[in-house]
Amino acid sequence: MISALLFLQFHSIKNRLVARIRRLRQPKYLFGAIVGGAYFYFYFGRHFFGALGDTNGSGAFYPDQLPLEAIGALALFVIVVSAWIFPHQRAALAFTEAEVAFLFPAPVSRRTLIHFKLLKSQTGILFTVLFFMLLARRFGSGSHALFHAVGWWLILSTLNLHFLGASFARTLLLDRGVSNWARRAIALGLVLILGLPVLFWAKNSLPPFEISGSTDFTAILDYAEQLFAAGPLPYLLFPFKMIVQPMFATDATLFLLALIPASLLLALHYIWIIRSNVAFEESTVERSRQMAERTTALRAGDWTGAQAKKKKQRAPFVLQPTGFRPIALLWKNLIGAGQMFSGRSLLRFLPLIVFVVVFASLSKASGLWVSVSFVAMMLLFMSFMAGPHLLRSDLRQDLPAADLLKTFPLRGWQLVLGELLAPMLILSVVQWLLLLLAIGTSSGVPDVGALSLSTRIGIGLGAAIIAPTLNFISLMIPNAAVLLFPSWFQTGKEAPAGIEATGQRLIFMFGQVLVMALALAPAAGAFALMLFLGRDLLSPLAVIPLASILAAVVLAVEGAVGLILLGRFFERFDLSAETMN
Repeated sequence: MISALLFLQFHSIKNRLVARIRRLRQPKYLFGAIVGGAYFYFYFGRHFFGALGDTNGSGAFYPDQLPLEAIGALALFVIVVSAWIFPHQRAALAFTEAEVAFLFPAPVSRRTLIHFKLLKSQTGILFTVLFFMLLARRFGSGSHALFHAVGWWLILSTLNLHFLGASFARTLLLDRGVSNWARRAIALGLVLILGLPVLFWAKNSLPPFEISGSTDFTAILDYAEQLFAAGPLPYLLFPFKMIVQPMFATDATLFLLALIPASLLLALHYIWIIRSNVAFEESTVERSRQMAERTTALRAGDWTGAQAKKKKQRAPFVLQPTGFRPIALLWKNLIGAGQMFSGRSLLRFLPLIVFVVVFASLSKASGLWVSVSFVAMMLLFMSFMAGPHLLRSDLRQDLPAADLLKTFPLRGWQLVLGELLAPMLILSVVQWLLLLLAIGTSSGVPDVGALSLSTRIGIGLGAAIIAPTLNFISLMIPNAAVLLFPSWFQTGKEAPAGIEATGQRLIFMFGQVLVMALALAPAAGAFALMLFLGRDLLSPLAVIPLASILAAVVLAVEGAVGLILLGRFFERFDLSAETMN
């Protein structure tokens, strides 16, 4: 029977690859595959193949001064403990509906089904190992590629088996009347019972850490080495270090010696899984049904239907029976964006940010606030660049239902405006919060902190004024692409994967950067002109917001023209005449 399951797995992978190759007959996938292949070669491939000839271990990705074995062991310890505390589901193996329909009624033993699940999981593990190896070679990991690959495989395979075994153990406890909260209490109690003696031992065996030397990175590394080499921590992390040691072996002898205990731990996990007498069929059938319903909802663009098991979403505001009609689409898309992006959720951060800003202005710990300001600025920049691609609660989600949208009593421009309002509003609120945090903690940032307070406030106000119109233009570009090139653009919440899909995204990203640069040129010119004329007459606190208002007006005019054009495109759009896959 295992040979039949091997046959099934082999031909499933083969058919998936054949389908990917056959769709390269379509120009959109062929050009995407070419661009995606070139990207992967220049970003990963040339570094990977160039590093294969490096036998000296130069350019190591893993710095020698860091106790990486201990850090990896500590990370594994946290992951394993979390697997026993947080999850609450019964054991349910990941089978598709087709596999459940054909395999569960078949004369297949429970052990054979577990073997099939483990075999199937190896496909994802091997691809993950390949990705980690490509990423490491991209940044220069030196030699010993085989050690790293086998090490990653051992870590991921052991974790996979441990998660499965932990789910079996949770199911056994539930069957014997031990609730999830009781299990969590027992697990936390064991951690505390073991942790208190460890802390007492560490207090008596480790030297105290001097805060005065905490700014010296070398001193921090030296203390970390003492922490992981002395006291109770090496004994606590010993089994976890056994798993990660093959990855950090420096020669073949050490690798083989480290491979023996790591393989033994993997074998013990395998025996644990195979000998577990747990009924997982009912939970697996229910999970496969939920996965099928979620996939169907995602393909139909129904994001809320895909989250039916979650708490019902509250309306962001009361929708009036009359009024400006695009507000109805704003109301719908705000609900579809999820509770995380609701106004209540975002505004909960405001008191915390205000507290941080006030505390930063009174505190002398400038180093901490420099880091906070830098992270906030980085997230702000990423929100402008990646935000329009991540928030897809617009035409990219609703275009498969274009025929239904055309029945709404809205003009084309009104419908496009209503679709764009929700992501624009969400992005703008997030950016305003990040701006407040970045400007409020920027006094210690080099170059920025040298500016006067009024100048920094003026910059923040100017950015806050421009942000909504800039987001509107940024969102209009991918929505224009989905109307003009619907067969090329990936619609819905579930986008296809593969190197060709990556290439398609890169093509549209380059196109969006070009169009965005052309759209920003007039606004940048208006901003520079107002700043030049008013710099000698007004303070920075006044002239920068005024210049930003002028730039925002220019962007708004461009957005209005684009909105009218997109409305006409939508009115002429015929879904039945387009190939959407």
